Amino acid sequence: MNIPAPNLWPAARTGQRFLLNARRREALVGGHKMVFLERGRPGPNNPTIVLIHGFAAMKENWGFFLTKLPKHWHILAPDLPGFGESDYLAEAPYRYEPQAERLGEWLAGFDTNNVHLVGSSMGGGIAAILAHTMSAAPRSLTLMNSAGIPEHTDVDIHAPFKSDRDSILIPQDWKGVYRLFNSVGNGKPTLSGIAMAGLLGPDLLSRADALTHIFQDLVADGLAPARYLNPESPPLQIQWGERDVITPTRCVDWFGQATPHAELHVFRGVGHLPMLETPRRSAEALVGFIRRHST
Repeated sequence: MNIPAPNLWPAARTGQRFLLNARRREALVGGHKMVFLERGRPGPNNPTIVLIHGFAAMKENWGFFLTKLPKHWHILAPDLPGFGESDYLAEAPYRYEPQAERLGEWLAGFDTNNVHLVGSSMGGGIAAILAHTMSAAPRSLTLMNSAGIPEHTDVDIHAPFKSDRDSILIPQDWKGVYRLFNSVGNGKPTLSGIAMAGLLGPDLLSRADALTHIFQDLVADGLAPARYLNPESPPLQIQWGERDVITPTRCVDWFGQATPHAELHVFRGVGHLPMLETPRRSAEALVGFIRRHST
């Protein structure tokens, strides 16, 4: 039996935005209204950091992490089409490549040549494609526990892809919500996981049909991001939580073969979301990397 619960998330989302000193903005991309947060402004010596969230997530996932980044940096954090406050269209495609195309269209409207892409999970897969399809390549690319990466070095990245992660990522009831928020971390129940389940549960449960559609689209070409990554990719940083149960740490081995130039950070005791579970360490690694590759 599902127990109705008040949806407190819209109020919490607004409060977070004010605390972050970020502006809520909207754009139209690929027929979708896309809502995004913006902090700071681009400038000649000011990097633009694009933070791309994962599946069943939203721009607010970057809140704690964003507070650890330099305040003068230009930050863009979108709700990807299909998620958060952005439009979901039942007839639209949501594979990695169409999503990357939408973000490329959106970023073309910003006057900056110092862009750095950061993607978590599904957002990492989208960022990997976007980095190779933008009209001007980004200065750097950071992938955090990225989806779209083979779990073994000998996997055929052109072969059909299967995944059973939908049983975790698309909750159908409150038990599933609790399981989601205490699985994507280090696999153990936490106070923050329980709190997030209560706060975001009503919103997630209302999106089950949309999430199922988007997940099926992603799995239909699940290793598309891997086909774009190669030794000629933009400067690449990999951040991974070694206790991840969604994208296991063995995925890291594939990068050593496909992108040997990548800078690697594996966080002990951390699960699928380094920017939420260890925001200070994750941000410190990113800040140093971006400073080395900024104009």
